[in-house]
Amino acid sequence: MKSFFLKFTLFLLALSLTECKQNDSNSVAAKKTNSENQIHYAKGFSIYKYKGFSVVNVSNPWPKANQNFTYILKEKNGIVPDSLKQYTTIAVPIQTIVVTSTTHIPSLEMLGVENSLIGFPHLEYISSEKVRTRIEQGKIRELGNNQDLNTEVLLDSAPDLIIGYGIDNNNPALDNLQKSGLKVMLNGDWNEETPLGKAEWIKFFGAIYGLDKKANSIFTTIENEYKKTMELALKAKTKPTVFAGAIYENQWFMPQGNSWGSYFIKDAFADYLWKETNGTGSLALSFETVLEKAKDADFWIGPGQFTSFKEMADANAHYMQFSAFKNKKVYSFSSKKGKTGGVIYYELAPNRPDLVLKDILKIVHPELLPDYKLFFFEPLK
Repeated sequence: MKSFFLKFTLFLLALSLTECKQNDSNSVAAKKTNSENQIHYAKGFSIYKYKGFSVVNVSNPWPKANQNFTYILKEKNGIVPDSLKQYTTIAVPIQTIVVTSTTHIPSLEMLGVENSLIGFPHLEYISSEKVRTRIEQGKIRELGNNQDLNTEVLLDSAPDLIIGYGIDNNNPALDNLQKSGLKVMLNGDWNEETPLGKAEWIKFFGAIYGLDKKANSIFTTIENEYKKTMELALKAKTKPTVFAGAIYENQWFMPQGNSWGSYFIKDAFADYLWKETNGTGSLALSFETVLEKAKDADFWIGPGQFTSFKEMADANAHYMQFSAFKNKKVYSFSSKKGKTGGVIYYELAPNRPDLVLKDILKIVHPELLPDYKLFFFEPLK
């Protein structure tokens, strides 16, 4: 994983599930019970709660997805209407689970259900200390590659639910697992644009564990802390300039203007120099283009995988031309790693945007958070 904003291209997980087109049955049911969507920031899913069951719609599991996936979470003794029985039905609360992205791990841990995790692809990616202890105890099984999950182990483990995510609609392995009777749900947290939108996916996990109230409470705390930090940022008297990224294979990659990463800079009352670009992914620019615009920028936040100035200079001496490099105003999240080398930021940051925003505010306006210690980021050594 060379850059946070490119990480999902390295996972190469693509799910091929039976297409579930939404019809009018959900809206009719909603009208009959006056149910309201429980999700307010996330754009990729909704939860409608009814007596005895919930309806979860996942509408954006991968970029430009043209499919909606509907799941019915059936409580004990709940009665699902005939109009909804065409969709995948999952008995909740579940007892065992397999997840396929490290970004799913913090939700399990915050909800206190990490002991239900029994399988994961590439166990070395996980940084959570609690989950690593269970891995060392042999309680979580290795599932191989995301694009080619070990179906034999999965069938033997028989989890109540497999949580996957897709880059597109193509993974026969998971499709076959579903045909074999295993339950699969898509999770599109990584495809959300806003910090609070990503974090709100904890409610997705809350619903499948019957812990809706706990999930709502956790998210509300994160939401309130994020908003308080935004309000504090407005007290800043200056608006420093910021750029990001680094060179990878002869191109400079950095977040586009509407991306998740750029939101933090804006909300910390700083000026992201590429804020005017449209898009939510990564920009691919030439070194000359970046140097021309960012040579005198105040801060360089997130310089790829670099953790020291020497590493940067050794990789490309031209990095030393930037004022942020000269003034030692370069900050990285890559130095803080889990026991097996996984970068903690990749796993936890999407779930804790309040901590990311406090870090950015501390970097660009340290006077506003005098007693705060950086959580994810560190100045380059």
